[in-house]
This record gives sequence, C-alpha cells and structure tokens, in this order.
Amino acid sequence: MGDLLDKGSAWLESQRKLHMTRDVTYARGIITAPVKATVGRTEYETDDGQVVRTEFTDRDFLISVADLILNGIATLPEEGDQIREPQGTNQLIFEVMGWRYSDPYRRTFRIETKHVGTEPV
Repeated sequence: MGDLLDKGSAWLESQRKLHMTRDVTYARGIITAPVKATVGRTEYETDDGQVVRTEFTDRDFLISVADLILNGIATLPEEGDQIREPQGTNQLIFEVMGWRYSDPYRRTFRIETKHVGTEPV
C-alpha cells in the first residue's frame, strides 16, 4: 500500500501550488528563475533575560524543492539570494536570511526573508 502520509503530503503540496501561490522571481546574482510561491511569515520569540518579545520575519516564501532550479541545476536557497515579488507597478525585493524544509518529506522550502527594497517594474 505504501506510505499513506507520504502520498497525502504529496497531494497537499500539489494543491498548495495549484491554489495558493503567486509568481515571484528567485535571484542569485544575475541568475534568475521564475517560481510559484506561497507567502507567509514566521513568528519567533527573543529573550534578552529581562523581556521576551514576539517578532516576525518580514515575509516567508514556501517554494517547492523541485521548482528551485538555477541555471538548469536544482539548488538550495542561500543567504543573500533575493526573491522579487511584483506588486502593482513595483516589485518588492526580499533578501534570504535562512531556510528550512517545511515538511517531513522535504518537498517544500520555507525561506525566511527581510524586505530590502522596492523598485519599479
């Protein structure tokens, strides 16, 4: 019968890509690739010993591992890469701060970013 959870996870990933994504551009230097991404954010807590603060990343992008192809090569995200998201007549530019797999089957990257700029399209 196979792993039912693995099959269910694959189905959910296909539905996320089909119904919950927008077109963005992933960039490493001058190399770019169009990808479909789901927008989210990560909540985390910081504790300086006196105060615990809840903070958020500027924006997270969920991108299928199979879709992150740069120059014809499957690749992992790297700090300093950029994700460019069209918004009206501008595009928002986000810099990759870190990433992790979003699921136990390693089908989806959760890429944590910070907003670094906006430029006209």
